[in-house]
Amino acid sequence: MKLTAVETLNDLILINNDRVKGYERALKETKDKDADLRDIFRQMMAQSRRFNEALISLVRQAGSSPETESSFSGKLHRAWMDLKSSLTGNTRRSLLIECERGEDASKEAYNEALHEDNALTETQQQVIAEQAEEQKASHDTIRELRDQALKA
Repeated sequence: MKLTAVETLNDLILINNDRVKGYERALKETKDKDADLRDIFRQMMAQSRRFNEALISLVRQAGSSPETESSFSGKLHRAWMDLKSSLTGNTRRSLLIECERGEDASKEAYNEALHEDNALTETQQQVIAEQAEEQKASHDTIRELRDQALKA
């Protein structure tokens, strides 16, 4: 299915909304001994909010209305996190595994936006490409923390 530029931008807004909500959930689950993660999670939330400011501006410039909700898959993922933490207890390892899954979804959404035929303008393409680079670095940070936790 071919998406329009506005649909693509709105999909990225949704994934960023999901990312903020996911990290809000992760913050609540972070134990005192893992306080170092709180700053990282807050940085990820701030990054997504900043990304969305730019994406919302692009949607409005295109004469459309930006998304304000989160996606169904994001809600489903958070419900899974809730269930999993109630069954297994929320360890640093399990928390980072779930955060990395969320980062995978975000990375995939940005890759799709950049590689699909969606009629993005040059400006839209540039903004998304810059955000994708930042998002990839964030993904790699979470993945490295997850890998360290798996080795511990």
